[in-house]
Amino acid sequence: MAEAQRDLRPITGAKGAHLVIIEGRYYDALNDMLLAGAKRAIAAAGATCEIITVPGALEIPVAMAIRHQPRAFQKAADGFVALGIVIRGETTHYEIVSVQANRALIDYATQNALPFGNAILTVENDAQAEARANPEKGDKGGDAARAALTLIALKAKATA
Repeated sequence: MAEAQRDLRPITGAKGAHLVIIEGRYYDALNDMLLAGAKRAIAAAGATCEIITVPGALEIPVAMAIRHQPRAFQKAADGFVALGIVIRGETTHYEIVSVQANRALIDYATQNALPFGNAILTVENDAQAEARANPEKGDKGGDAARAALTLIALKAKATA
């Protein structure tokens, strides 16, 4: 089945927004691809970003909750992008990590009306991960950033 065409029109209404990318860096080369796609989409929208790196996908929701707390010394986050890769192995750890990390992120974002894009890839093998992470192929990092930017624009309209 062919993948649906991606809407790559520029995101309007998010210019000047500040996003926080939280990456669970477990597979360096694959994470580099996700990060490149996310950064490219954010720059194309005229937004800025900062990057927080944690060991794996389970730490991403905790990092988002910590960074979301307002502090005088840091720029407020208008939205978040979660990047990580969970590849099925021989144990049930895959199911625990993929379900719990995603559930915690969605719950936190929903409870806080927090613009958020999710690219925690859950795949069977390295080839699937590469096909989805590569900005020239699946560009799931860029998709997650565009999702967050779209929600930032939507929130701005709703509060205007």
